[in-house]
Amino acid sequence: MLTFRGGAAGALLLASAGLLAAAPVAHTEPAPAGVTITADLTLTEDGVLRVTETVGVPADGSFTMSLPLRVQIDDDVERVFKVTDVTATGAGTATTANDQFVVEAKPGESTFTYSVHNTVADAPGTQVFHWLGVLNADIAALDVSVISPSYQMGIVDCKLGPAGNARPCADVHTEPDGVLYLTQTDLRKGDAIDLTLQMPPGTVPANADVRDGSAAGPFSFTAPVFAAFGALLAALAAMIGYVLFARKRAAQAVAGNDTFEPLTQQGGRVDFTTPDGVLPGEAGLLLDEQVDPVDIAATVVDLAVRRYLWIAPVNARGEDDWRISRVNAPDDQLRDYERVVYDMLLPEGTDTVAVRELRAPGRVELEPIRAAMRADAVATGAFADPKQRALPRWIGAALIAVGAVTTVALALTSGHALVGVAIALAGGAAMLLPNYLPTRTTFGDTTVGRIRAMQRGLDAVARQQIPPIDQETVFSRALPYTVISGRADNWVRTFRDMDPSADSQPGLYWFAGYDRDRDLHRFASQFPFFITALEGAFNPR
Repeated sequence: MLTFRGGAAGALLLASAGLLAAAPVAHTEPAPAGVTITADLTLTEDGVLRVTETVGVPADGSFTMSLPLRVQIDDDVERVFKVTDVTATGAGTATTANDQFVVEAKPGESTFTYSVHNTVADAPGTQVFHWLGVLNADIAALDVSVISPSYQMGIVDCKLGPAGNARPCADVHTEPDGVLYLTQTDLRKGDAIDLTLQMPPGTVPANADVRDGSAAGPFSFTAPVFAAFGALLAALAAMIGYVLFARKRAAQAVAGNDTFEPLTQQGGRVDFTTPDGVLPGEAGLLLDEQVDPVDIAATVVDLAVRRYLWIAPVNARGEDDWRISRVNAPDDQLRDYERVVYDMLLPEGTDTVAVRELRAPGRVELEPIRAAMRADAVATGAFADPKQRALPRWIGAALIAVGAVTTVALALTSGHALVGVAIALAGGAAMLLPNYLPTRTTFGDTTVGRIRAMQRGLDAVARQQIPPIDQETVFSRALPYTVISGRADNWVRTFRDMDPSADSQPGLYWFAGYDRDRDLHRFASQFPFFITALEGAFNPR
């Protein structure tokens, strides 16, 4: 007896006595007349088909049945089954290899038991079990019973015979308790049994493994995926556009042709002024977005010009050197980064230092100066706040994590897994975005444009424009700004015929050694060496 409990919608791969359910049952090699098969098939409530099959083979014969575990349904569609819990007793063997379940029986009686998985599928409003078997051997007698968890199992159709000439089954019926019985004798090789049963929907869990090669896989391009990548491309275009705009704005800030007039006149006197009160070190940082040794050197000169320091040339060991001495202690007029430079030069308890001494290993710590100057630029709004720039990176990291989780979740459920990939790519772009943005803000770019304009204005200054009494002050105040642009030599050359005593004070008020000079020729020849030595002290070693 062959017993099936439960409906399989679609196709059920099952062979018993040379029969393949849901497809041509098997390739069965010729068996002698007199082979009998009795099979009990039960579909359990969890959708697993339990098979117990007894094969009787005459003394002079043998029997082989090969059941494919992959059945081609259409060009790109196949159905996959799995057989487990296989046992064989008597003169038979049962093995699984190369997507085939093979039963071999020698003369005598053999009993086979096994479980077939992935046999159940749903149809609209019902569960349908379609059993189509093709005999590849003569079978003397076949006795089958089918049992399902539901007694409401009915026969939709049952036909028997060669293809194109089938006839209704002679002996098939369903008992009131839901058990179907099918008995046939003298089946010939090539005959087909086509049995269709139906049961109420949800009788057993649907577990058919039907694989459509043309269907969209979890990583296929679907409408939601195209929408996600469309949004990604739009976001990338917006990001790239913003980066290009910001970089173009930054480039234009230093490439303009405007001129800022650095000299102001009032009451017949001339004074030097800078755009927005920008300081030399600050200006140098904004111009190239880096804290360079020349920016620190310009700050030192500016501190001397503003009477916080005093610079004096000395001769040590036959070589020129310069001493930097304390004049006034730092006060509220100094910015934080200027205090750091001042304290680095003259720490507490030190009133003077030689430039040569600054070159000693560990004497000058540059990182605190760099950090203080960058922090000052952030405080003034000229540089973007690194904390704000960190926000896109955090958002990007979160999107990458969400994208990875979404990819896995969609791949294991509804598909469209590339939606998660698009989210992760958006996160990666968000993390990379700050790396390509200029450090300067819009305000910083505007300030840089005015600094460049001031430098062009300084190039156009002639000493004769300035009254003799104001020339030393204008020369000294502007000098640090020419240091950062590398044009200090030109500025000194412009004022080299200036009489430093014209303001009633001999020599330069911030740089010693020229009290008796009536021009700046000696200063012009020495100042470049001082700046070079000072920059060398601030070069990392």
